[in-house]
Amino acid sequence: MDLEKPPPQQQREEPEEPEGCLVVAIRIPVRIVVLVLVVPVRMAGDALVVTGRFLNDTVLRPLGRALAWAGYVLLVVPALWLHQYVLTPVGQALAWVARGIGAGLARLYARVLTPVGHAVAWLVRYLVVVPALWLYAWVLAPVGRALAWAVRMVVTGIGLVLYWTARLLVVLPALALWRWVLAPVGRVLLVVGREIGEALGHAWRVAGHISLAVGRFLGTLFRWIFVEPARWVYRTVLTPVGHVVRDAVLRPAAEAARAVGRATRQALATARESVRQTRADVRRMLFGEPRRREAVGGREPAARETRTLGSSTTALTKD
Repeated sequence: MDLEKPPPQQQREEPEEPEGCLVVAIRIPVRIVVLVLVVPVRMAGDALVVTGRFLNDTVLRPLGRALAWAGYVLLVVPALWLHQYVLTPVGQALAWVARGIGAGLARLYARVLTPVGHAVAWLVRYLVVVPALWLYAWVLAPVGRALAWAVRMVVTGIGLVLYWTARLLVVLPALALWRWVLAPVGRVLLVVGREIGEALGHAWRVAGHISLAVGRFLGTLFRWIFVEPARWVYRTVLTPVGHVVRDAVLRPAAEAARAVGRATRQALATARESVRQTRADVRRMLFGEPRRREAVGGREPAARETRTLGSSTTALTKD
């Protein structure tokens, strides 16, 4: 007896169950047909996914935000205003009315309906319920038990006859059909379905690789047809032309505009100064020279009376 455990590679390579000739004969054609059918579907699916993402990012998401904002402004705000200023006061008024009606109904039930209900219940109990119970206990129950026993016996006999008839005519032929026809056909269909499923998975993976390769090819083709020429035109044609236009046209135009602006500001300043002088001259001609304020005497002496050591204004020589 060999106690050493075989390596994992050998364990993986050993098949769990042998495959028959039917499986091998079905697998390759099915995989070829499924691959041919699945590749266009996978490519179309990838194209739809890319288109959907583009539409979602550029159209649906901004449209959804705009609709959400419009819905909030057109629906939520009016609904909140209607609830706060219309429905709430109306509901409170209706609740007050309902409380009043409920109090009236409760008083009617307590004062009128309850005594009348007690009286009617007493009459119904002694005029209807008690005779009905006596009739059920002494007449209907015995007759019903006898009828139930008779019906049970009849139904039992009919059920036995139907059971054996159905067993002989339906169950045994169905068992034979299942054992000798449906089970073998089901096993064959199971093998075919399993192979079709494996072929679909394999074809889906191959179609994914093909779709990825086609997408990369189209992306590369788009880049070399549109992006690279546009980049070359921008780098070799538009950029030098832009520099020439900037240096030859825009900068001189900007300098001229700045010079014109400076001259305009200087002219406006000169005009404002002239207007100010003219207005001052007109005011002097109409109203004369403005009166000058007289100097208010303070503690400091006037300019013509300067302090000297001999004057009596100092604190040391003052009499």
